[in-house]
Amino acid sequence: MIFKIEDVTVYFPYENIYPEQYEYMVELKRALDAKGHCLLEMPTGTGKTIALLSLITSYRLSRPDSPIKLVYCTRTVHEMEKTLAELKVLHDYQVSQLGAQAKILAIGLSSRKNLCVNPKVLAAENRDSVDAACRKRTASWVRTLAAENKNVELCDYFENHDKAAENALLPPGVYTLEDLRMFGKNRGWCPYFLARHMVQFANVIVYSYQYLLDPKVAGIISKELQKESVVVFDEAHNIDNVCIEALSVSVRRVTLEGANRNLNKIRQEIDRFKATDAGRLRAEYNRLVEGLALRGDLSGTDQWLANPALPHDILKEAVPGNIRRAEHFVHVLRRLLQYLGGRLDTENVEKESPVNFVSSLNSQAGIEQKTLKFCYDRLHSLMLTLEITDTDEFLPIQTVCDFATLVGTYARGFSIIIEPYDERMPHIPDPILQLSCHDASLAIKPVFDRFQSVVITSGTLSPIDLYPRLLSFNPVVSRSFKMSMTRDCICPMVLTRGSDQLPVSTKFDMRSDPGVVRNYGKFLVEMVSIVPDGVVCFFVSYSYMDGIIATWSETGILKEIMQQKLVFIETQDVVETTLALDNYRRACDRGRGAVFFSVARGKVAEGIDFDRHYGRLVVMFGVPFQYTLSKILLARLEYLRDTFQIKEGDFLTFDALRQAAQCVGRVIRSKADYGMMIFADKRYSRHDKRSKLPGWILSHLRDAHLNLSTDMAIHIAREFLRKMAQPYDKAGTMGKKTLLTQEDLEKMAETGVQDMVY
Repeated sequence: MIFKIEDVTVYFPYENIYPEQYEYMVELKRALDAKGHCLLEMPTGTGKTIALLSLITSYRLSRPDSPIKLVYCTRTVHEMEKTLAELKVLHDYQVSQLGAQAKILAIGLSSRKNLCVNPKVLAAENRDSVDAACRKRTASWVRTLAAENKNVELCDYFENHDKAAENALLPPGVYTLEDLRMFGKNRGWCPYFLARHMVQFANVIVYSYQYLLDPKVAGIISKELQKESVVVFDEAHNIDNVCIEALSVSVRRVTLEGANRNLNKIRQEIDRFKATDAGRLRAEYNRLVEGLALRGDLSGTDQWLANPALPHDILKEAVPGNIRRAEHFVHVLRRLLQYLGGRLDTENVEKESPVNFVSSLNSQAGIEQKTLKFCYDRLHSLMLTLEITDTDEFLPIQTVCDFATLVGTYARGFSIIIEPYDERMPHIPDPILQLSCHDASLAIKPVFDRFQSVVITSGTLSPIDLYPRLLSFNPVVSRSFKMSMTRDCICPMVLTRGSDQLPVSTKFDMRSDPGVVRNYGKFLVEMVSIVPDGVVCFFVSYSYMDGIIATWSETGILKEIMQQKLVFIETQDVVETTLALDNYRRACDRGRGAVFFSVARGKVAEGIDFDRHYGRLVVMFGVPFQYTLSKILLARLEYLRDTFQIKEGDFLTFDALRQAAQCVGRVIRSKADYGMMIFADKRYSRHDKRSKLPGWILSHLRDAHLNLSTDMAIHIAREFLRKMAQPYDKAGTMGKKTLLTQEDLEKMAETGVQDMVY
């Protein structure tokens, strides 16, 4: 359908549109017109992605003189592929309506592991090994050597791509990762370097959050993007955690041992070069005297990860004299490793600020702050000079230089925390030194400053007013949308008591109470006997899930559950969990029915959809608070309280309830779908906890469903399932319109949105 929003003609590839999609587009257009940032919460399963893509691509078509570029960031490769598939449908529709002028170039960009087509490189087991195997065949010095020695192995795909030079271009179209691999294979070009080259020409780029938020990756991939770009962070409810992880580094004993081995190898290489090619080391020394001006002229294959500090925090000056000579730099790193090793030999938990850490390092090891700042760039320069391609082997020393650069650059927003052992296993010594970032706004600030519009969107952004404080920005539009429905197809409930009227909760003092465990088990037994197909249960942690399943197994509750449905369990092993999920789906497809036990902060809770018959009921056992004794969490809470005036309790509740909402939101993926959401913990009945759930869940949570025992919940579930089994009217002719046609939209333009919606 084609309709107008003010001066923009929107091309939407389906015959009907939901009212909330239309409203979403209106708000998004307001933000684009104002050239500002926005926060938009849209219920899951209401077509958020296609609404976003339709509006932004149509907006681009309506402003041919100032074409904007769309940078769409997703969390996983699976979500990237889904977004590109939606974009393909939209692109085909726009081209059918407008012809060649609607053609765009859209690409997905991922790591070498997902794009490489060279079987010998792909044989490596993990991402770092694939990167290193690629460098061994594409680095400039390897190719120079291959010109003299025919036995040196190169990558034919890369060589062909390099020969094509400026002619290595993609024709217009939408390319998923599979399309890029196929195109590369057919042409004999390397898909990874082709995609990297095409980033500057593409109208739409879809890639991972890290490519914009992690300075090490963003410094290489995203530095060419123009200011007129619109950046979208989809499923961005955890964006503050992603920002913090991008600037945090952990160092363990094994890291230091590996770094020492790396230094021995570097030392041998320096001695070899001194004997065979001393001119190279001298040339590097001269270049460093003039300043680190070697960044811009590197070939794409020689580029390493960029500096871990943010661009505007990197010093634009010459490297300090005491690390210009290669052997002097190695000696400084040796002293740094020795100092870090000494700090790990502690029996108590230690916490200090970067300023104190640097002054103690200076007094004990004689390493100054300015020297630390340049560690990463100096190591980068040295590894290029020594022509080292095994970058995966050198990860430990890179980690240490990462740590040194960050600790030397930032004075605020960070803590150094040294723990002699994991508190959950105090008898096993496992010392760890962590540079922990507490301020999420540090990593995302360059993105807000650089691009004209940044859109943060997800199904769970409640309470929406906390995000601008956490990320320190001012959105021009901040809006939470409700779901328009012809029938109440979601049924949230709060279970507070078992059938014996004992309260249920995973509070620390109650969670191991046999009465609570028994009541949870009996409740699940009752539920699986009346709910058809798939049931998904989320627990607060792996340890709690293991404990409760073991108890259920001893008491025979698990056996009762398995008489009704098969049971599958998420583990910390990705392969096992994937296998369990496949078999869970098979059991649901065959009518046997299944129960899936999962963990609130695990892989399944974040990215897997249990739509249709795969999830008719989701149970959240407990409130998924973070481990509140974690030293890193405590340091972050203190920082948030002192800097942003966010109370500890408010942040912990906000964080727990966005995880709970994310878990229960898995069950509903479209309006034709239906499902029940049960929050099994008496704490959910409190208003301060419950009010932080997204509006689209709260609007269906009735007062009568806030304080239920097992028997009452069973009765409500039976009624709900009976009601859902009736045929229903998709378009909503009974006064409530939930599917709008083109004519409806034209009427809305005249009468205003609210008359038609809800």
